[in-house]
Amino acid sequence: MFDSNSLVSLSNRVYRRRQWFNRLMLTLSVAALIFGLFWLFWIILTLIIKGGGALSMALITQSTPAPGADGGLLNAILGSAMMAVVGTLIGTPVGILAGTFLAEYGKRGWLAPATRFLNDVLLSAPSIIIGLFIYAIYVAQVGHYSGWAGAFALAILVIPVVVRSTDNMLMLVPNSLREAAAALGCPQWRIVTMICYRAARSGIMTGVLLAIARISGETAPLLFTALNNQFMSANMNAPLANLPVVIFQYAASPFEDWNRLAWAGAVLITLLVLGINIAARALFRK
Repeated sequence: MFDSNSLVSLSNRVYRRRQWFNRLMLTLSVAALIFGLFWLFWIILTLIIKGGGALSMALITQSTPAPGADGGLLNAILGSAMMAVVGTLIGTPVGILAGTFLAEYGKRGWLAPATRFLNDVLLSAPSIIIGLFIYAIYVAQVGHYSGWAGAFALAILVIPVVVRSTDNMLMLVPNSLREAAAALGCPQWRIVTMICYRAARSGIMTGVLLAIARISGETAPLLFTALNNQFMSANMNAPLANLPVVIFQYAASPFEDWNRLAWAGAVLITLLVLGINIAARALFRK
């Protein structure tokens, strides 16, 4: 005979066990979220307390000072902006073209999977290794540090981020769009440029913005390439001031005024990265 009572009792025990396990995992997830947010807010609060008082017009209108003198971070801001722009202009086209090959032309054969694997390795490689690489192939050959070397190092950091985002976004474009264009007689290069790029441009631009956010605070590659410059300079063929290295040097100095400038520079980079990430999120939602 079929015993419905035992089945109901068994199902209740299973349900209660699953319900208990679900509550346990939900509690652990919320606890992990609170733990992560706690440290994030602590870092942001520390930056605001330590560096908020040093934010002023002098910070963006005066160059880095000597110990005990007044000054700002204008030369470092200018140097960082120049190297970031050049690095982005070099790395973005390479990344977009490489990602296009992976998504549109490399669907067969071994080259595309091998390239994706190497790109993932490059994406997770420590940035100091990139700095040493540029130092060995460029700085050591020309005999001096320069803004160009720093821009080349940043460009290498931009490439894997843009490759990954371009590849993923183009893979999300429906094949029906490609087939419809091919049925009308469009060559593949026109399908890619006029249809696939337009459909995936928000995602590609998001990848570019995230790459810019990544290179904005990189210190290790610039220590081996651009180094630093105490004075205002726009010469990319000479050592160039930049925010990450200035923050590194000033934070480790025994001078309180330099320490304040280091905290102020950290606030500037944090606000920049936060703004870029917010812009990327807003662009991706569209």
